[in-house]
Amino acid sequence: MKELLLREVHVVDPGGPLHEAVVDLHIVDGRLAKAGSKLAKGSAEAIVVEGLHASPGWVDLRAHFRDPGEEYKEDLLSGLDAAAAGGYTAVAVLPGTQPPVDQRASVEYLLRKGQGHAVRVLPLGHITKGGKGQQLAEMYDMQQAGAVAFTDDLSPAHNTRLMLLALQYAKDFGGRIMALAQDKDLCAQGQMHEGAMSTRLGLKGMPAMAEPIRLARDLQLLEYTGSQLHVEAVSTAEGVELLRQAKAKKLPVTASVCAHHLLLDDGVLRGFDSNYKVMPPLRSAEHIEALREGVKDGTLDCIVSDHRPEDVEHKTVEFGQAAFGITGLETAYAVANTVLQSRMTTRRIVERFCHGPRAALGLAVPHLEEGSMAEITLFAPGHQWMFLEKDIVGRSRNTPFIGHRFTGKAMGIVANGQVVWRG
Repeated sequence: MKELLLREVHVVDPGGPLHEAVVDLHIVDGRLAKAGSKLAKGSAEAIVVEGLHASPGWVDLRAHFRDPGEEYKEDLLSGLDAAAAGGYTAVAVLPGTQPPVDQRASVEYLLRKGQGHAVRVLPLGHITKGGKGQQLAEMYDMQQAGAVAFTDDLSPAHNTRLMLLALQYAKDFGGRIMALAQDKDLCAQGQMHEGAMSTRLGLKGMPAMAEPIRLARDLQLLEYTGSQLHVEAVSTAEGVELLRQAKAKKLPVTASVCAHHLLLDDGVLRGFDSNYKVMPPLRSAEHIEALREGVKDGTLDCIVSDHRPEDVEHKTVEFGQAAFGITGLETAYAVANTVLQSRMTTRRIVERFCHGPRAALGLAVPHLEEGSMAEITLFAPGHQWMFLEKDIVGRSRNTPFIGHRFTGKAMGIVANGQVVWRG
């Protein structure tokens, strides 16, 4: 669609000139040509959706596109298509591919392959070579090529000195370290959250203390180095409290929570459905409540999808043999909004999808302004709908949300001169 007229749109853009206005938005060739009341339609295609909202484009900080190496699960372009369907205009892509993203050429490959798509690729590089936790990767070289931050994803640095060196090295060139707070030794062979439910199901549990033990270390290293740290996929009450204390001390730390951790507790594993098998594991109700409060008070700045596609062969097997992972780009906003709408305003929820992730990466907020190239997410927070298999855009189907009813839906994006509308 080269020319589009969106009628009676509620703008959510703190700091922007149109914030809290209800206006028509006239989009021409990807540019916000005009914003005003009852604009003439002309040759534009008009869209009218009850309760339609617009905000600066959302950013996901945690998606695994399996490209290169496992494109049969998801390739970069199908992943970006899924991101657009979920309302994202930019996605930070995890580096654990085959080969791994631990050098300049890998970063350049991702940027080259994603060029021209409506959704912008934000490559994440490994902290260590191969993500093996033994030797630092060439982070500066990767940043020069376009990497936005560095993470070893599900294999966070076991060696404390190596994590210290990573934070010190990144500080020298303004790099950003992202780390999953998880003690791998305590979680070894674990299948789910350790608690009454794991005992009842006879599955080896992963104790909640594995998170704060590692998080306390990383926060102390952060305080010592004065670097920048983003804590990924926080899942426990103790983790939220440690972050709350760290922010009270003004440490340069941001943190995210996965959308599914805000909705699902470990009780859903009663049926041994491997689509609920995720890392970090789904926790018990008291942890979920702490996560929701952490999102509400801003301790957790970002809500992420943790999009991790898996094929049938890796999921439709005995629970103990199934891979960890859930696809989440298409549903992350719907899941989070359904949970949080009763305790947070639409503005605050949008900030966890837009402003928080952008701040974590040092990205500017693309305000909605007449004459500017548009980077806009369109969504309807009051829209009630059921997620069906046909709504899956990516290649894999490992989601437990097929058939679930949600309140709030991402309707489309305007970005990179393109309009992607799913309604």
